[in-house]
Amino acid sequence: MTVAAWGSAPAEAHGPIGVPLVDLLDRVLATGVVVSGDLVIAIAEVPLVRLSLHALLSSVNERVAAPWTDSGPL
Repeated sequence: MTVAAWGSAPAEAHGPIGVPLVDLLDRVLATGVVVSGDLVIAIAEVPLVRLSLHALLSSVNERVAAPWTDSGPL
């Protein structure tokens, strides 16, 4: 077993780490993802403005029937 010097990284650490952005985007659009968040603006611990975000990100597939009866707005 070799020990790397302080501040240096082993040779295998220089390769790609994790999932490439294109693959991650492909997985997200194929399965969909929900993004939720809240933002509260307060002064002296008195909430003045509250913003809530709820978004669904997904791809559209023409082979899947629309959930509405009139073909929808698209």
